[in-house]
Amino acid sequence: MDPNEVPTKGNLIRARNSLALSRQGYELMDKKRNILIRELTQYIEQAKDIQDNIDRTFREAYAALQEANVQMGIETVSNIAESLPVDDGIEVVIRSVMGTEIPVVRHEESLNARPSYAFYRTRDSLDKAQTAFLRVKELTLRLSQVESAAHRLATNIQKTQKRANALRNITIPHYEELVKNISNSLEEKEREEFTR
Repeated sequence: MDPNEVPTKGNLIRARNSLALSRQGYELMDKKRNILIRELTQYIEQAKDIQDNIDRTFREAYAALQEANVQMGIETVSNIAESLPVDDGIEVVIRSVMGTEIPVVRHEESLNARPSYAFYRTRDSLDKAQTAFLRVKELTLRLSQVESAAHRLATNIQKTQKRANALRNITIPHYEELVKNISNSLEEKEREEFTR
């Protein structure tokens, strides 16, 4: 027999305290799960909106690029595109939501925001294409941030659900049974001593 299950008043007090702590832990896990689910639904809605916006902006960008290719020639547009500086001003910072690490993507305003090519050989369709593709890049960064956050939240929701279920289905019933058994044994001992 486990020493903690021996029917003594000390073990009864410890079992009651453990039961109260387990119930409190379950309530906290349930609250955490609900908060994480609320956060997850917000991220899912954001991801849908951003994806729709990306699709629309991609169509606009490719239409503008196609127009620039027709007006200026594919080779000229390709040469201008290759002359643009590489944008590597992306930084990922982590924030925490209920113990879940959520990435936050920060993007420095790029040098590409202003055209780095001469205006006398280009058309406004090229400017429109560049602006649209910059917008696509910004939206893609936001979408990657939101989808990563949603994935991490979903993983943490599963872990929290498992822990809450373990408390509710295993730990709490175990301590309830232990308190009941120890209480019954102590009451029986008291009755025996009373009848002597």
